[in-house]
Amino acid sequence: MPRNQGPTRRDFIRGLGLTAGAAALGSRPEELHAAPWSFSGLRPPSPFPELNDRALGWLQFLWEKSTTRDNWSRWGVPHPWWDQYSVPGVTSYPRFDLQYSTYAILMMADQTPAWREAYTRIVDELAGRYTTYWGAVDWLTQIGPDPARANYPPQFMGGIPRDLRGNYDRIGWTANGVEPWGLQEDPIGSDGYLFFRGWLGLMLSIYGYVSGDDKWERPFTTTGYADQDFEWDHHRMVELMEAQWRAHPEGPHCENTKIWPFCNSAAGLGVYLYDKLHGTDRHLAVQNWLEYVKDNYMGVSNAGELEWFTTWYDPIVNHKANGGPSSGLQAAFLILPQEPELASFIYEASANAAGWNNPRVPARPSSAGLLMARELGDETAIVRLSAAAERAYEPRFFGEHNEKFGWWFGLNEPYPRGQRSAMMMVSEIGQGGDWTRAFETPHMNKFEAPTVEGIEYPSMGVVQAWNDPESGTLYVGTYAATSDRQGQDTSWRVTNLPDSGEVFVICDGQPFDRFETEGPATIRIDSDIGDHRYQIFTGYRGQGASTREARRKRSSSSASQSIRTVPDSAREVSTSFVPDGGPICGCC
Repeated sequence: MPRNQGPTRRDFIRGLGLTAGAAALGSRPEELHAAPWSFSGLRPPSPFPELNDRALGWLQFLWEKSTTRDNWSRWGVPHPWWDQYSVPGVTSYPRFDLQYSTYAILMMADQTPAWREAYTRIVDELAGRYTTYWGAVDWLTQIGPDPARANYPPQFMGGIPRDLRGNYDRIGWTANGVEPWGLQEDPIGSDGYLFFRGWLGLMLSIYGYVSGDDKWERPFTTTGYADQDFEWDHHRMVELMEAQWRAHPEGPHCENTKIWPFCNSAAGLGVYLYDKLHGTDRHLAVQNWLEYVKDNYMGVSNAGELEWFTTWYDPIVNHKANGGPSSGLQAAFLILPQEPELASFIYEASANAAGWNNPRVPARPSSAGLLMARELGDETAIVRLSAAAERAYEPRFFGEHNEKFGWWFGLNEPYPRGQRSAMMMVSEIGQGGDWTRAFETPHMNKFEAPTVEGIEYPSMGVVQAWNDPESGTLYVGTYAATSDRQGQDTSWRVTNLPDSGEVFVICDGQPFDRFETEGPATIRIDSDIGDHRYQIFTGYRGQGASTREARRKRSSSSASQSIRTVPDSAREVSTSFVPDGGPICGCC
């Protein structure tokens, strides 16, 4: 909710959830803060997007996490606030916290397209950690068959075909070195391990859209086996993944021997956004895979209802681990921007199976369900799942001045649980449909438009930064992130101006003259750290050719390549069925 508006129906539900949650937990009610520290007053209403308090608090925490130095090398250990705990053995690696954290950044960047520097820094820091030893720690240490395979606990053993139990690796074991691939020292260049390479590709596509910078399109190194460095760039990564989908329309392996629609969907989404940024069509290979999903990884009844969805498929032993409709929700969230009809079909089946629109069925919290309900406008499910999340997931502000926000999930931990909080935050930002719209790159003109730079973040934050070309006005809202910095002097710039000499500024409804020109396209604003509204009359009307057009030239080679399709399996596939699909991640 924008900070200047009155409470909405959803905020009323949140309030009920917080009250009920505190009563149910029976402990630490004083820590279940419903709001951050008090600001100086209500802002006047604005017709343009703003970040709400929860988004601002999450951004503060992501900034602290990403800019605090820690050691992700073989000789170090990531800071404990990086989530390497959720779903042990499956997503209990800190890179999952990194990759999920980019989702909310993408959403926030579209709310304040005229201010990007903090988002750029955060995603760059996340990507820098991703390419380290700890980013690929499972691939670099889980060599060969799992020596513990004969002694798996029931949650792993139960998902293995009966005739293979004791002689088969659990889900999540990457098995680098097994035949027919052998030891592959480069985690990006491997045949398998798509759930490293694919999410990195998505992260780098998000970086490109948020920042407009080509840093990760230039050569960088990633840590491989025995601390070797391997050189890659984003373009080559996408070319490799495209080639792998063309060679294997059933999908590349996420860990060796197992193909997960979940991780293939994430990798495909990264390629989808890459195409939007560069004017290429490499996603055609992913579209072919999505058709394979419909024919092979879903079971639809004669009545047209989804009966099962494949969590993972092992083509070596020809076994599918199938679950009920809800087992496809995680993939559906990632498929939605790529193929809305398929994702909507999976969601509707999941919603019906879970009874989210049936008031007689208690609604269990589901972050993936809430994300999809919000994107698709299922208002009844939104209200019920939001209330369930408020009761069960322990949202609260924290920090010395309650300036940070996260979800604690009743785990009694010193920090918000990273992976799960990151997923919940996507449904806190903007409006329904914004996740899908973000992958259509609606704000590419932001790189030529007037831009706010030099903000003294995190002492002063930005709640609004929006160019209105109809009025030629840049709307900027600032706030003091912590009470101890309120009122201190600060300065910041507006760049990319058509003519800095013609700028006129209003602050908090009054003419404002504390600004100086710094060249033909830049002004410096001298103000204080606080809750202010600026209307900067720039004269920008959206004119001008994009200086990034050269990056959008269509790739003729990828269009001419044919896509090899494969028929349904020629041999009978074995299956197992788990109603909820079994463990994937900790975000449901």
